Amino acid sequence: MITPQSIEQIKNRIDIIEVLGDYIKLKKRGSNYLGLCPFHNEKSPSFTVSPAKELYKCFGCGKSGNTITFLMEHDKLSYVEALRWLANRFNIEIEETEQTQEQKQFVQTADSLYIINNFSQQFFNTQLFDTEEGQDIALSYLKERGFREEIIKKFQIGFNPSSRDTLASALIKNQFNKELLPKTGLVIAKADGEFVDNYKGRIIFPIHSTTGKTIGFGARVIGKADKAPKYINTPENEIYSKSKVLYGAYFARLAIDKADECLLVEGYTDVVSLHQAGIENVVASGGTSLTVDQLRLIKKYTNNLTIIYDGDAAGIKAALRGLDMALEESLNVRLVLIPDKEDPDSYVNKIGANEFINFINANKKDFIIFQIEMMLKDAGNDVSKKSEVVNTVAETISKINKTEDFTKQQDYIKQCSAILKIDEGGLTNLVNKYKRDKIVKEEKRLPFDDAGNQQQQGIQPEDVLIDNSLLISQDEIVERNVMRTLLESGLKKWDEEKTIAQYIFDELEQFSFESPVYISLFNEYKLMYDKGLEPTAKTFLYHKDENVRNLVISITVFPYELSQKWDEVLEGMNIVNRDNSQQDALMSVNYYKLKKIKKMFEENQQGMEHASFEDQLTQIKIHQHLKEVERAITKLLGTVIIK
Repeated sequence: MITPQSIEQIKNRIDIIEVLGDYIKLKKRGSNYLGLCPFHNEKSPSFTVSPAKELYKCFGCGKSGNTITFLMEHDKLSYVEALRWLANRFNIEIEETEQTQEQKQFVQTADSLYIINNFSQQFFNTQLFDTEEGQDIALSYLKERGFREEIIKKFQIGFNPSSRDTLASALIKNQFNKELLPKTGLVIAKADGEFVDNYKGRIIFPIHSTTGKTIGFGARVIGKADKAPKYINTPENEIYSKSKVLYGAYFARLAIDKADECLLVEGYTDVVSLHQAGIENVVASGGTSLTVDQLRLIKKYTNNLTIIYDGDAAGIKAALRGLDMALEESLNVRLVLIPDKEDPDSYVNKIGANEFINFINANKKDFIIFQIEMMLKDAGNDVSKKSEVVNTVAETISKINKTEDFTKQQDYIKQCSAILKIDEGGLTNLVNKYKRDKIVKEEKRLPFDDAGNQQQQGIQPEDVLIDNSLLISQDEIVERNVMRTLLESGLKKWDEEKTIAQYIFDELEQFSFESPVYISLFNEYKLMYDKGLEPTAKTFLYHKDENVRNLVISITVFPYELSQKWDEVLEGMNIVNRDNSQQDALMSVNYYKLKKIKKMFEENQQGMEHASFEDQLTQIKIHQHLKEVERAITKLLGTVIIK
């Protein structure tokens, strides 16, 4: 693990303008920078980057965060991957916490496998383009298949010569660890100690991680396979696990995010052909059954999955295998079957990119409805088989068990009961039965406490975050202003004895916030302050809770700022650069108090309506006291009483 000291060093070195400037054309606007948002299509720039606050916010789509979260969101990196990317960018040496011997060995092996794969990828590429055998046999075959050189180079496709040990000799000559070579699957260790190539005479498709590292290879025969397998793939090792990989994900991730749809095909050549045709939001399962890890990888980019498989029986069967898992991951799944005897590779070359896209859009079928149609077709007039269809469909629908998908589940019940010609209520009961059975099975696998906790889970206050200022209540606005003042000016001087933060704490000692998110943030700020720390907006910008990060950004970043020209026009007034922190604190605290007093007035009035004569006298005194406090505050502010 990366040490906290290294993480702090990375955070302190980050230049948000330098990093985000690689992705977006930023133009200086006052103290901030403005550009077109990379997360949604827009013509007028609304993406604001604040170098002083080290954060960004789009006032169009609402995306916000810091440099690390930008890399995680835009490039789909994990937190650790983003840190390593930044460390490499700013030449920071990362320190790791003490690892066990096994962990050290795993990391060393993984690093070595990456280096071997990288060398081999470049070797294969050279063999394809710079050797006579590669050009005459492999490159000519690829071009016959319709692949252009630019797409071949983009996907780093290569060639392993047909001789016995061309790659193995090159690896040994460059002093790579012989013990690790068989792990890569690139070479085979013979009993006599000889190393020979495993992918002889094959076209090589490098398989990349989502960060672009070569983690494995798919080796395809040239032409038709007779006795040999059509593809040979890298075996499982420290850096390659086929169940967690989708071919082409590195090249497709941004296109999937932009299109908000992932197209899933079976083969490597399907991906390459579609990319060449300009359809880039496509990945391949590599001929294996879909796994939960692969579906979760897709879900990082989009909730919309369209599976494009061959229209033959094998293709249909392959497409249906991942259905239940996809539903459990809350993916919206559609299916497109390519006409029989065609695959996506051949079909896009046959009809062209535009017609292919039109075909996909016109032939998308809902996965569950397609499944019903296929099963009913097979069942014919057989009553028992039709009964099996009903049970299968009910079990499938029961997999849509997430709270946010309740409406979708009800819609499927309505549609499926109509197609199956059965009572809607009966299908609902059957779906609920499968859901209950699943809960019982899961509880049997869990300790008693865990099972109980699962049933008690609900939405907590901290899970809800309102980031749209148009939806904020008047009560929340005054709390928001107090927090903004604390975050931006809390450490500045109020007078010779105390800071603005201490002034706010003293003034609001008898009051409390009402919004749970503001209560939490206020208390956390005060706790840090009381410990002698110096919290600011930047402190919370890297908070572990995303809700807190987004809340701080929404409080402190605004779409507009005063032009510096005001200070030029109104010379000597110092409009823009004037320090208004004390006035800001005074206004935010006292408007907060006025809002609280107004609420007390309302509560006191309600109490008087049902109180006895003696209690009414007490309520009148309270009313008079509140009125005096209100007058004092409004006199201090020099304003009228707020409504």
